[in-house]
Amino acid sequence: MKKEDCFYLGKIVKKYSFKGELILKLDTDEPEIYENLNVIFLDLGKNLVPYFIEKSLFQKGNHLRIQFEDVYSEADAEVLLKRDAYLPLNLLPKLKGNKFYFHEVTGFILEDVHYGKVGVIDSINDASAQALFVVKTDEGEIFIPMVDDFIEDIDRKNKKITVRTPEGLIDMNKA
Repeated sequence: MKKEDCFYLGKIVKKYSFKGELILKLDTDEPEIYENLNVIFLDLGKNLVPYFIEKSLFQKGNHLRIQFEDVYSEADAEVLLKRDAYLPLNLLPKLKGNKFYFHEVTGFILEDVHYGKVGVIDSINDASAQALFVVKTDEGEIFIPMVDDFIEDIDRKNKKITVRTPEGLIDMNKA
């Protein structure tokens, strides 16, 4: 399994018992949808390796206590500490309305209600305080803040996002 075919689920944060159980901190607003997983993929360097789940139990918050098959000692568990966990993209719940996953909108056309077609979303920059659409235009690249109030519509069928940006924002970006 390749990382680009998966989404980040969380991180193994600590050992739970001397029997090899581990705590996976889930990176999600809806941890309950991952309650009955059979397998997760752990990042062991260059590869994502499947680990089959024998049993799991929710702890407080976003923590899932996991017993993997063939991991029955503290030494076995130690090797998996601090590893990132992933699941295939097809297991992501479908979002509706104006909610979207960052990877989902790459390649979508970005259109402003006043300006018209701005360009094509090349990526999302989430390294700054405010996540930004990185939009390829005929002139280069511009950044549009991903503000909920700016997003008017997401048309998944036609791969288009319509925004209503403040007057002058797009022209200012092009300068």
